[in-house]
Amino acid sequence: MSRFPTRIEDILAAPTRRGLPHPVKHPPADLGAYLRGVDNFCRVMAIRPGDHVVMLTDPLLDPRVIQAVQGLARGRGATFASYMGESTRYVTVPEEAKAMLSRATFVVSTWFASVLDPYCIGLRRNQGQRWVKITFFRDLDLLHTPQAQFPLDLLGEIIRATGRLFPEQGDFTLRLSDPRGTDLRIPYTDAMLQHLRKHNRWRGHNVADEPGCYVHYLPTHGPNLFEYSMVGLKPEDKVGINGTVWANWAVGFDKPFESPVGVEFQDDLVHAVHGEGFAAEVLRDYLIGGTLEELGCGHNPKAPRFDIYPAGPNSPGSLHVGINAPKPSDYLRRVMPNWEEPHIHMDLVLYDATVTAGNKPLVEDGYLLSLRDPKVRALAETYGDPVDLLEAWPV
Repeated sequence: MSRFPTRIEDILAAPTRRGLPHPVKHPPADLGAYLRGVDNFCRVMAIRPGDHVVMLTDPLLDPRVIQAVQGLARGRGATFASYMGESTRYVTVPEEAKAMLSRATFVVSTWFASVLDPYCIGLRRNQGQRWVKITFFRDLDLLHTPQAQFPLDLLGEIIRATGRLFPEQGDFTLRLSDPRGTDLRIPYTDAMLQHLRKHNRWRGHNVADEPGCYVHYLPTHGPNLFEYSMVGLKPEDKVGINGTVWANWAVGFDKPFESPVGVEFQDDLVHAVHGEGFAAEVLRDYLIGGTLEELGCGHNPKAPRFDIYPAGPNSPGSLHVGINAPKPSDYLRRVMPNWEEPHIHMDLVLYDATVTAGNKPLVEDGYLLSLRDPKVRALAETYGDPVDLLEAWPV
């Protein structure tokens, strides 16, 4: 297995490189490939007769996405309503939207609040609402892309294979390292591990057909190797996260870091930002005192490797370290005024990292080891050439 190129010049030469928002054109796929994308869309949006579907949207969402969900709902005998907020960046649901949302059985949302707001978590937990977050489906033409057409069941098996790389039980340390000197350590308890295993995303279940489920569509982002809610913790719980991340890049910057930038955690908080230059100054200005929201890992082999906007890369083994800062970043507000994430959130990106859970490697030099799993390779055979499906990563 050869390492994927991660030099700055390789990233800059990639036609899909994107760290800041700019329009992306998706060439039409042939009819067969396009229909595979449509089939995935209809499967993930597992709307049933009698459902009441609510969409939480924003002004910049492609209106054809709303029409597609509405059309599918009507075709399946479900009712439909939508609420357009001012942007995607809500961290809590506005009071005026709660009455509409509380009636839903199925929710499709662009809002950041979907995963974090206790109100939304309560609707899934107590009312069994089924949720689909569409951070990565803001343009209907994405149905023409290989990442949208990648077999759902194969993606689920890749995720389950990653889950099998974790220890079966017991306490351990999740460690992130790389050639630049990254050494971040996240203590895991057995209770955290067992909670992680129960999550529908870690079970590789990417279809919104289970009571209380929360899935991403396009189903590329994660599941996260660490996330407070995913491991059964609350944001205020103490974990003991320590170490420094020397990232290749970060969302909100047009190019990878030319000068090394290191973000240091002590006892769960960002303690310091090391390095010189503009990027280090920006991150130092607003990340100190921040908390680790997630350590995310891409899983879709057809997601563009060097497209990190708006929330980090989705290619297998590429990592995003999501940090919530104490205050918004004026820099990000200037360069991404219509960003889909709140301006207190920062995703650091690593392409050549190694992740170990105890003494078991999950990612090696930026390569997701579950792609070698025998069950994954066998299932890939049923869809085509496993080398093309699993190893030919778009750049």
